[in-house]
Amino acid sequence: MTSDVLLVDRSGGVLTLTLNRPDRLNALSGELADACATQLEQATTYDDVRVVVLRGAGRAFCAGADIRGDDGPLDRSAVDRANRIVRAVTRLDRPVVAVVHGSAAGVGCSLALACDLAVVSESASFLLAFARLGLMPDGGSTATVAASIGRARAMRMALLADPLTGREAYDAGLVSHLCDDDALEAVVADVVGRLLSSAPLGLAATKRAVNAAAYASLDAALERERTGQAMLLRTADAAEGMRAFAQRRRPEFRGE
Repeated sequence: MTSDVLLVDRSGGVLTLTLNRPDRLNALSGELADACATQLEQATTYDDVRVVVLRGAGRAFCAGADIRGDDGPLDRSAVDRANRIVRAVTRLDRPVVAVVHGSAAGVGCSLALACDLAVVSESASFLLAFARLGLMPDGGSTATVAASIGRARAMRMALLADPLTGREAYDAGLVSHLCDDDALEAVVADVVGRLLSSAPLGLAATKRAVNAAAYASLDAALERERTGQAMLLRTADAAEGMRAFAQRRRPEFRGE
């Protein structure tokens, strides 16, 4: 099954969702976000699906929200769409595997880190770019990043917008698997094959238990991010940040 912005393949027990806007580094438009969330929500009804794989077409996983797109100015609806995807991933009773090559930035980073396993290549990079726009992290990343790598490293990523390479993300405990670029597909096939051979009810129970322990505050974090982002989106600094991004220059923030 194919659509313009999301490629959907359902075969061999695996539902593969490919973000398909390679010319925009798979930046999340409203259409793409809604299509991805719908597929993830429906996955629980597919008796033939035991694993979900999420990946990006072209040179990147996902460059974040589509600030330059046709949806109009970035607003609360973009946050709501991101939250919907993250909730669908974490609540799904099947393991979700992110396959990350190239950039996973902004909400793209949040989405990759919400997945149960992340297989990343050496060329991958992870960036919470929100500070560069005068915004705050969303997509649950204020909870998921801190849960994975601790407060100090989470603050560095969030406050300074310091990127991590694939290896740095792996060494920090942010992602589960690291491989050479040319070995990515083989490692993904091995991970997915091991999941397919496991007991699905056991995997579902394990996912619920680990997420309950690690992400007990995820829903509260999503709501805090939604409230904070809605306020920040109305500020002059956020408007300046998005103008600067579009003009490829450094923003001049004034605390307004």
